[in-house]
Formats: sequence, C-alpha cells, structure tokens
Amino acid sequence: MIRPELQAQLLRYREALFGAAILLLGLWWAWGALGLITWLGLALAAFGAVILWSGLRRARIRSAHGGVGVVQIDERQVTYLAPIGGGFASLDDVVRIEIGRDLAGLPVWRFQQLGAVLTIPARAEGAEAIFDALTALSGANIDAAIRAVNTPPNDTVVIWTRGVAKLH
Repeated sequence: MIRPELQAQLLRYREALFGAAILLLGLWWAWGALGLITWLGLALAAFGAVILWSGLRRARIRSAHGGVGVVQIDERQVTYLAPIGGGFASLDDVVRIEIGRDLAGLPVWRFQQLGAVLTIPARAEGAEAIFDALTALSGANIDAAIRAVNTPPNDTVVIWTRGVAKLH
C-alpha cells in the first residue's frame, strides 16, 4: 500500500505527473519515428509541457487545508461562509486584493471594497478557487499570490488594485 504522505503528494501533483507522462510519450514518438509521427510526437510533447507547467503551478496553489470556513466562487462573487466573520465580495466592486497575516501568523486574503473588507483564511476549504477568480482580473499578480499563500509574508502583499480611470 502507499503511505498517506506519499498519496497526498501524488494527488497534489497529479496534473503535473499526467503532463510529464504525455511529454515523455511525445518525446518517445519523436525520437524513434520518422516523418509525420516525428512531428506528431513533438506536438504531443509540447502539449505535455503545457500541462506539466500548469500542473506544477496548480500544485503550488494546493497548500495546506484545515482553515476555518468555506470559500465559494460564483458569477464573479467570492463568498466566505464561516461561523464568525463570513461575508461576500463582488469582483466588480473590489478595489484592492491583498494577502497578509492574521493574528496567528497565518496567511489571509483581504478583499477591500468601498467601506468593507472581506478577510478569508488562505487555508479555508475551497480557497484555491480564488486563484481562478483572479485570472478574470487584468494585472493580478498570481505568482506573488502563490508565494504569499505558501510562505506568509511579513508585510502585506498587494495582489491587485483597480485602476483609476482618468477624466479629461
């Protein structure tokens, strides 16, 4: 049988492993064939490399769980359900998204709206979906968000701010 720690790591990196397998298959085809099969192998290897890169990025997002509450994303609205301090934030109304530390030193997301701040623990169930929501925001620094979630920053890390429209 597989140890639980190894099984957890395999599940965490499942997309990356799948991409690596496709990459290796494509390289094998390209190496041992001629003509059209060589080009198909190279195309398959490129496809596998893209899946591998995406899988590694997602594996970095899937960090520890066990935080308080549940996060749901639906129609550009982030909802945080918790016994204390839950709430929601529409991405259309958010002016700033940042990651900081809570009183225990754990990373938390902060969605700032006019007059309100929604604070979500980075370890809350379903918090990985926040990264998918960030892709809808132009200029969001997803790599900084991944680093900040995995190693809590000493200072607040700004992930995204709404641009101010200039009036002429």
